[in-house]
Amino acid sequence: MIPADYADLAAKFADETVTHAYVRDVELPGAGTLALVTLDNDLDHRRPTTLGPNSLVELGAVFEQLKTRAEAGVLAAVAVTGKPYYLAAGADLSAVGRLATEEDGRQMARLGHDVYGTLSGLGVPTFAFINGAAMGGGLEIALAAGYRTVSAAANGISLPEAFLGLIPGWGGVYRLPRLIGPRNALKVMIENALGNNRAVKGPEAYELGIADACFGQADFLEQSLAWAGRILAEDAERAEVAERRSQKAAATEDDWEKAISAARSFVAARTGGAAPAPTKLLEVLAAGRGKTQQESAELEIDALAELMQTPQFRDTVHAFLELVQKRAKRPAGAPDKALARPVAKVGIVGAGLMASQLALLFARRLKVPVVMTDVDQARVDKGVAYVGAEVDKLLAKDRLAPDAANRIKALVTGAVSKEAFADADFVIEAVFEDLAVKKQVFAEVEAVVSDECVLATNTSSLSVGAMAADLLHPERVVGFHFFNPVAAMPLLEIVRAPKTSDEVLATAFSVGQALKKTTVLVQDSAAFVVNRILLRLLGEITAAFDAGTPAEVADNALQPMGLPMTPFNLLAMVGMPVAQHVTESLHAAFGDRFRVSANLQRLIDAGVTSLWSTDDDGRHVVPASTLSLLEFGGSPSTADELLRRTQDALAEEVGLMLEEGVVQAPEDIDLCMIMGAGWPLHLGGITPYLDRVGASERITGGKFNQHR
Repeated sequence: MIPADYADLAAKFADETVTHAYVRDVELPGAGTLALVTLDNDLDHRRPTTLGPNSLVELGAVFEQLKTRAEAGVLAAVAVTGKPYYLAAGADLSAVGRLATEEDGRQMARLGHDVYGTLSGLGVPTFAFINGAAMGGGLEIALAAGYRTVSAAANGISLPEAFLGLIPGWGGVYRLPRLIGPRNALKVMIENALGNNRAVKGPEAYELGIADACFGQADFLEQSLAWAGRILAEDAERAEVAERRSQKAAATEDDWEKAISAARSFVAARTGGAAPAPTKLLEVLAAGRGKTQQESAELEIDALAELMQTPQFRDTVHAFLELVQKRAKRPAGAPDKALARPVAKVGIVGAGLMASQLALLFARRLKVPVVMTDVDQARVDKGVAYVGAEVDKLLAKDRLAPDAANRIKALVTGAVSKEAFADADFVIEAVFEDLAVKKQVFAEVEAVVSDECVLATNTSSLSVGAMAADLLHPERVVGFHFFNPVAAMPLLEIVRAPKTSDEVLATAFSVGQALKKTTVLVQDSAAFVVNRILLRLLGEITAAFDAGTPAEVADNALQPMGLPMTPFNLLAMVGMPVAQHVTESLHAAFGDRFRVSANLQRLIDAGVTSLWSTDDDGRHVVPASTLSLLEFGGSPSTADELLRRTQDALAEEVGLMLEEGVVQAPEDIDLCMIMGAGWPLHLGGITPYLDRVGASERITGGKFNQHR
């Protein structure tokens, strides 16, 4: 019996929040009795259901009891669903992260397989009704069932293990590609996971073939039960499902090879081989292609046991639980929420691309009127049209209902006069990155708004205090620095200038959290956190390149870090003029630590947008025409020298930021870099990484995180 086999493991986690398995019988007209298992941790809806050892032992015991009833002919079917909004959010990472030995990890991996194997072997048809988030082990429960329905309102459907330092090792690696084909399975397990942990929603899960049927949220359970009844009673219904599955799963040997090869290239580009989990996932997938599910299970168990003991997984658990989950929800230094002022209307100065992205975000999340202004009607009309076009795209992708789309369009308007801000509670500027321009904008806005209106700036590098200095109410100004693209990037740096009031700051945090952003308090310092660190990193690489280091050596020197993109690709994505402008601001503030590259300026002046180009053979090269623009020194560096020098430069910059009080603690820098720059979770944060490689001690004489 499962409970007896794993009692010792479960006993080690007496503090686990147990997800219970509640059973009730449902009579399906003409089809018999279905036992419906509901997963629920008895807490409020905001707390996800997770699966630790005690939860799995209880679930396994329930499945064993149901198997006995099925063998006795009492049950016609078994179904699993979850409490509102969740099927299950996967394994309990806090428990998994505390597994002390490889044998403990092996037991945890085998426990999941045994429980899910009991579900798939009940001897009667089994169903999973995916009513909400189904992540990792939560989705693998559904994959272990014979049939699946999904709610059209469900989101958070994913196998994120590669992102978290593991593999989908409770059957996901084996079952998913055989259900939806290897290409789509690797999209879910690799591309989505490493692509900022992307999840799919109910309709997409149905289209991929993860689910056999998709029903509306309002009567999802009733529709799912009725469908299960038809599956049990009607040959034609089962045949239709079987035909659809055969189409989704169809794949030749060549399809498998191409899918695995493409995934390997994707992993190499994203991680540089620094994170072991994605590579291990592909190894298990490839090795298990010709094996049975049970044989593949042994490969998965071995892989999980090994990965759970890696430093990368330990660092991932720390970064995900302590930073992304806990610290992000309680921003350090934020004022009392009770001080926040209500925001019933938002104004945006500017109607360009950034301003238009902001308008859409504010309208979608705050559901209040948003008005954009610009210097002429043509620009205003273009900005409003952009919002409408983006709403139409969301509507076409079923990410918005028609009524919601119409409401958002109606909320966003434009004007050529700042008088439109007269009744606004929150006005943010998104104009050209020039201090004089921004000061003028704020002076014009202050002349028409109420004394209580908050003025926010989306500046990426300029002094917020300097912008506010000449205003009648400088205490109303706050930095509100988004990252591009606004909708996708989760970080929002909230900047407190010397005179920013607690009420204004509290309002900024309230608005930021309503926008569903990760908010971090930073003090008014040039380029704040993310851009300051990234430009210091880019500066070391460009300086080495200018000194004569070959482009391929300079651009790949940081590969052991596993950053999401190489420095020169990041430079092209940010935009060379933007990077140069921010570097100039940082040079003015901090001196020669931030060197303004003459070579970079030559590229900008010549209209070059990327150092790299692709030749006829598909290789990345620096074109001769680009090289002819540049001047180089005679002091090239090796990759190892440049990696160490960059690590030391980052340690110096982080140490100075902490001395200056730019943030409350090292964890805030870590959180900013993870959420604003895609700093890999497997590094645990930038400060633990710098501690681990010795840069902190080399530069500051100690570690940033003495407790770790």
